Amino acid sequence: MSLNDSVNIVTKAVVERSSSTRSTYLERVSRARDEGPRRAHLTCGNQAHAYAAMGGDKDRLVESSAGNIGIVTAYNDMLSAHQPFETYPELIRRAAREAGGTAQVAGGVPAMCDGVTQGQAGMELSLFSRDVIAMAAGVALSHNVFDSTVYLGVCDKIVPGLVMAAATFGHLPAVFLPAGPMTSGLPNDQKAKIRQQFAAGEVGRDALMKAEMDSYHGPGTCTFYGTANTNQMLMEFMGLHLPGASFVNPGTDLREALTIEGARRALAISALGNEYTPAADILDERTFVNGIVGLMATGGSTNLLIHLIAMARAAGVILDWADFAQLSDATPLMARVYPNGLADVNHFHAAGGLGFMIGELLEAGLLHPDTKTIAGDGLARYAQEPKLKDGVLVWEEGTPTTLNDRILKPISDPFNATGGLARLSGNLGTGVMKVSAVAPERQVVEAPARVFNGQEEVKAAFRAGEFTGDVVVIVRFQGPKANGMPELHSLTPILAVLQDRGQKVALVTDGRMSGASGKVPSAIHVCPEALDGGPLARIADGDMVRVDATNGTLDCLTEGALDRANMMPDLSSNTHGTGRELFEVFRAHVGRAEAGATAL
Repeated sequence: MSLNDSVNIVTKAVVERSSSTRSTYLERVSRARDEGPRRAHLTCGNQAHAYAAMGGDKDRLVESSAGNIGIVTAYNDMLSAHQPFETYPELIRRAAREAGGTAQVAGGVPAMCDGVTQGQAGMELSLFSRDVIAMAAGVALSHNVFDSTVYLGVCDKIVPGLVMAAATFGHLPAVFLPAGPMTSGLPNDQKAKIRQQFAAGEVGRDALMKAEMDSYHGPGTCTFYGTANTNQMLMEFMGLHLPGASFVNPGTDLREALTIEGARRALAISALGNEYTPAADILDERTFVNGIVGLMATGGSTNLLIHLIAMARAAGVILDWADFAQLSDATPLMARVYPNGLADVNHFHAAGGLGFMIGELLEAGLLHPDTKTIAGDGLARYAQEPKLKDGVLVWEEGTPTTLNDRILKPISDPFNATGGLARLSGNLGTGVMKVSAVAPERQVVEAPARVFNGQEEVKAAFRAGEFTGDVVVIVRFQGPKANGMPELHSLTPILAVLQDRGQKVALVTDGRMSGASGKVPSAIHVCPEALDGGPLARIADGDMVRVDATNGTLDCLTEGALDRANMMPDLSSNTHGTGRELFEVFRAHVGRAEAGATAL
């Protein structure tokens, strides 16, 4: 099948736009690659320090022919998604020894849980933690004793930060090993209903707590299709996971076999192996286009409109939100996974999952088939699924048909003809909306604005019964320069209550929503942000605002409204407490959301 015209056009535009930055990046990688295995350039004293605690592996490490894997881990046992990583290093070390190599934990990176910090001050560190993770991984790998790398991470900012590090050390192969989703608990639609009932005062905190505990109940990734699971999808579409690895549950024999095989592949694709595949060769323009197509076809997290841009820039590739919009127009929505449907990722995986989708998208010419991957042989390998047969890990052809068309549709009969994300632009700036979960009749809202400078003000107005008619809720001064661009997911239940009462409701903000953004139309990531002189700083209560995802517009309709002076609230409370003092340098130097909201 020939490549889809839109995919071809966007790819050519990205290549042309990235010509200078990509060539500079590849020159740096080439110089590092030409220097050969890094350990060869260390003094005897340097090496002795690196090998001192390695016991029986010391002799192998001294030999230049033995590959050494650097493990960068985001393990902590507060994050359910990362708790399984506790046992991974020993599995990797054992697999490396059996393959004639070695492995060391190069270092750990921080991993915060947005579920814990949602609606709390700690959320103001969340986006910046991505850059911290990239920097921490850089420190870990700076010892220059590794021939390949394995990255252990799953959740929201962690995978993007690790990919940024992998791109920076692009002469080294990079294998990403997931932990998998927790088994299914309380259905996500029931959890959402109880959250709305609590917001409306219909049930007490005891009912809310029980629902939350029944939903988030064990080791593994949260089962809704938010940012964490969108990350896992991307790692397959971008060829950094082993085929079919993303959604295998923790604690299973297959999960362990995939971890062991991942370590073997990390050695096989090192410069000392037979299939040298450095990360820089995988992370090219075509791979990032494939990732965007996967995002659109699955209706993934809006957070990736920031993270993919930052990841790509680390590899010298320049993406633009216009690329996302063009590919969304060309890519059918094939999946309905909560919050875009009732199913969770376990149901999605059972229905055929990523293997079925990749096969369908390849057949339709919507993916570049010849990208390099850690598995070799191009992206077609990712239409296969792993199985254990007599204790041996093998890959077989995945299902050629969907096994549940309420969750997963073929490309010939998709849920929507276009993807799950829309770009909005107008006199209020440029933003994005996740439309895959928003009913078509709710994708255009024209109503008076209510303007707030923080989410707590919105909650107070709701409790006071102030929302009595159609409304566009403006929550401003939530951008990266103002307070680190926190997610405003805790607003979803109360705005959904208003919508369910029959009111037309939309949210407009320079902040973020969760990857689980739901059924309320939300124009988010608006640039320029209010603190950066953006038009949101000039909007007042009562101004007529039109949010139109159908036509991709975001406008204030009140004549003269945008001629006002910028409003500037007291933001001093954003600068201290819960560690925010330590992140002043990020707020001072961070770029716009449309450029990846990175300070690096």
